[in-house]
Amino acid sequence: MRRLGEAVLARADEVLAETVARTQDSGENVEPLVQQSFERICTNSTVAVSRWIAGHGLEVTHDSARETSRIFGELAARRAASLQEVTRRMFWWRNVFAEVMRDAAVGLKTPQGVLRDALDLLQLSVEFSLLRMCQCFEKERQATDQQLSRREEELAFMATHDPLTDLPNRTLIVDRIEQMLARASREGSSVAALFIDLDNFKTINDTLGHVAGDELLKAVAARLHGVVREVDALGRLGGDEFVVLVGDLPPDTAPTLVAERLLEALKQPFKLGAAGDTTVTIGASVGIAVGDSASAGTLLRDADIAMYRAKLEGRNRYALYESAMQDAVQERMRLEMDLRDALVNDEFFLAYQPTLDLARMRPTGVEALIRWRHPERGVVQPGDFIPLLEDTGLICDVGRWVLAESCHQGAQWLDAGYRITMAVNVSGRQLDSDELIADIAAALQASGLPAEALTIEITETTLMRDIEQTAKRLEAIKELGVRIAIDDFGTGYSSLAHLQRFPVDALKIDRSFVSGLSRNREGETLIQTLVQLGKALSIETFAEGIEQQEELALLREQHCDHGQGFLFAKPLDPPAAEAFLREWSAGADGA
Repeated sequence: MRRLGEAVLARADEVLAETVARTQDSGENVEPLVQQSFERICTNSTVAVSRWIAGHGLEVTHDSARETSRIFGELAARRAASLQEVTRRMFWWRNVFAEVMRDAAVGLKTPQGVLRDALDLLQLSVEFSLLRMCQCFEKERQATDQQLSRREEELAFMATHDPLTDLPNRTLIVDRIEQMLARASREGSSVAALFIDLDNFKTINDTLGHVAGDELLKAVAARLHGVVREVDALGRLGGDEFVVLVGDLPPDTAPTLVAERLLEALKQPFKLGAAGDTTVTIGASVGIAVGDSASAGTLLRDADIAMYRAKLEGRNRYALYESAMQDAVQERMRLEMDLRDALVNDEFFLAYQPTLDLARMRPTGVEALIRWRHPERGVVQPGDFIPLLEDTGLICDVGRWVLAESCHQGAQWLDAGYRITMAVNVSGRQLDSDELIADIAAALQASGLPAEALTIEITETTLMRDIEQTAKRLEAIKELGVRIAIDDFGTGYSSLAHLQRFPVDALKIDRSFVSGLSRNREGETLIQTLVQLGKALSIETFAEGIEQQEELALLREQHCDHGQGFLFAKPLDPPAAEAFLREWSAGADGA
């Protein structure tokens, strides 16, 4: 038997070649790498079994058999080749090995008994390999099934959860509302949905970038999760919108108390960035809807409507849904749709309110104020549509039009001989983007208005939103030669240190400080302080909202530089504004 084993070992290449030739006609094509694995298995098995037959002992085949069965099992479990193909190739190899061994036995005149023993050893090795292969196949199959199961769980999680925060998404939230409503119907209780929308989140994305915005959303999710009861549900509906579902409320707990707790949780500043060196403070508007037999869609819709009411009432607060709110929201939607067409339909126009040098009492400039002439509503007041322009982002396009129109009008008046400046209000949304700088430059170039004749007015509150970025953009505007004024000064709580960081030419004292000045000695002291602050910083001072002669007299006494108000003129259309400039200029010249 030793000589028979050695003879087959010497013909190992022949066993391989013949086995490969037969498997080529098997009808199942395999990848080249898989074919190479089969060939390596064939060679290793031939060598191992031949040595076993030659008397090297069973242990010499252990490593080869283990390797062979492992590869066979992996190929089958991973579907690189079918189990049928793996088994069939093993039997083909056995048949070829047996034929070569019978042929060698003829040449060696090996006794039939010895040949049968050698063939029994070959069959035993095949059975051993089959057993090991099945064990490996089962192990690989289980591992593959577990991997598939984990993947299915991951896919199911991804389908029902927000990928950024890992909170339930709208699909899962709707399902949970339906479950909570069904339980509430059985138990005679109710369900509350609290719709949470972050205030001015777009500003964070625009100024700090979307990476910081995503980090903030995750931080908000974590903070909200920390104050929500385990029996309640927190989800993210998309964007900066979250929802809290509250069921089984204790008798002494109202949904409004939950809303207060959520708002309180968001009050503390968020630290962003790897080092936590970026501090962001953000509020939220919360809409509350309570339902018992309503559908999930209805409950979320009502909470959404209430959230919009909270925003309209000033943001960073909550509102409880009432049926009348739906009419208000529909009206707001109609107004928004009309606004989107207003610019295209040329429905906006500008009015101009003069400003006067209070020492010489002569006009020195005008402030451009936008108005909207709706074909059905008539003239819509700014307070009714400018907040909506801000919320929708339309303010940027409309603001660009205001810049172009007012610069064009200002250039015409300069050409007519009126030595005046043009003041234009810029919104926070416009100041959030570098496009504002390009818009100002384009308006100046197209109109021919000298840069020094244009004043950009920015509210004090807007200045304080993002001090670093605002300072950079204002410096770029100053490089164009344009003047900068702080509007509504005294209402934004800016410090002197902050004020000195901005390239400001003028302070416009808010009308609330001017109104009733003659009846309020504290107001007079405050005006004096603000005027003196301007003089100390070499900044011109403007008083807004002058309506009485007593107010004018006190402002002149305090040496306030400029003023505007109904005492002089209301906002005027271009012909009326030009007539005002002409008459006042003539009166001043005559004096």
